[in-house]
Amino acid sequence: MTRTITVAAIQTSYGEDIAANIAKTERFIRDAAKQGAQVTLPSELFQGPYFCTTQEEKWFATAYPAATHPCVVALQPVAKELGVVIPVSIYEREGPAYYNSVVILDADGKQLGVYRKSHIPDGPGYQEKYYFRPGDSGFKVWDTAHGRIGVGICWDQWFPECARAMALMGAEVLFYPTAIGSEPHDASLDTRDPWRRAMQGHAVSNVIPVVASNRIGTEASGQLFYGSSFIANHRGDLVQSFERADEGVLVHSFDLDFLDRHRAAWGFFRDRRVEFYR
Repeated sequence: MTRTITVAAIQTSYGEDIAANIAKTERFIRDAAKQGAQVTLPSELFQGPYFCTTQEEKWFATAYPAATHPCVVALQPVAKELGVVIPVSIYEREGPAYYNSVVILDADGKQLGVYRKSHIPDGPGYQEKYYFRPGDSGFKVWDTAHGRIGVGICWDQWFPECARAMALMGAEVLFYPTAIGSEPHDASLDTRDPWRRAMQGHAVSNVIPVVASNRIGTEASGQLFYGSSFIANHRGDLVQSFERADEGVLVHSFDLDFLDRHRAAWGFFRDRRVEFYR
């Protein structure tokens, strides 16, 4: 029997009310499941607005332990009911440490573990080093009920090492929850196209599908998020994509057996010269 996986990306806006944001995300997960999605990706930090545009200590109160985070607890029964995998992006607190993390919920609702964002940006409009420590989990992949997936978080998606590491660990699809948009220090700077191209390059170089989910809308901070979520195939082609203000879910299926053979045939992993990379 051919192994396939059907993936989905959610694109929407989020506000201050965490309960409303969770309910909104659940509706889109259910919509994706009706279309056959087995792994559905919400965007980065969907629990609330993207608060990293400024440095305000009040936001530390919105972090929770991974296992008991409201987003995780609320979506566990949804994952189990629908039989779907959900990478849940959260603001995580562990003791005195704070992280930008993803909890992987398997299709039975169980938590498979936590990945903590490795690369933390620090610039105008994206002042994440004030809120998050660099992740200490290392890159990870997850054996889920529907396939072996790798998940990076936003700024991670610009680094080829992150994608390659997950591919070397046997990831069959790469997922990137994201919050990215306007650059407040330079109104003329639009990163949408290079943002896409960077991940499309990961797809090509690793012969692997890539799913990116971004938020939309102008938030109270003035930050405008440019959406443009997409699903790319192993060639880097955008097989599903949204524009800057679309809202909804993207869904697409992949033949994992074909991808496994095709990846071997290209020889990218056979021909690596690791003795030179050190």
